[in-house]
Amino acid sequence: MQDRDIYIAHMKKQLDDLNIKMGTLESHTEQARLDAQDKYKEEMAKLRHQSQLALNKLNELKTASEDSWDTMRNDMEKVRDAFTHSFHYFKAQF
Repeated sequence: MQDRDIYIAHMKKQLDDLNIKMGTLESHTEQARLDAQDKYKEEMAKLRHQSQLALNKLNELKTASEDSWDTMRNDMEKVRDAFTHSFHYFKAQF
């Protein structure tokens, strides 16, 4: 059970770090040209949606039974990886 708690805490920290970086990035891109702001807002909405999906998956992971733990952990990592990839792609675009 301790490994599970450590894993959950580690995953939460990774998601929190990405959300902090996303906030920092948001403040930098507020200076973007007006013609790019609509695209920026659209992409930021997608990132926020992915962030919410990741947090929802983390909450599911917290309550997962021992039988479903491995499957849930794999699902959590896929959601986290997708969020991370999207974040880095977004950051590269702006």
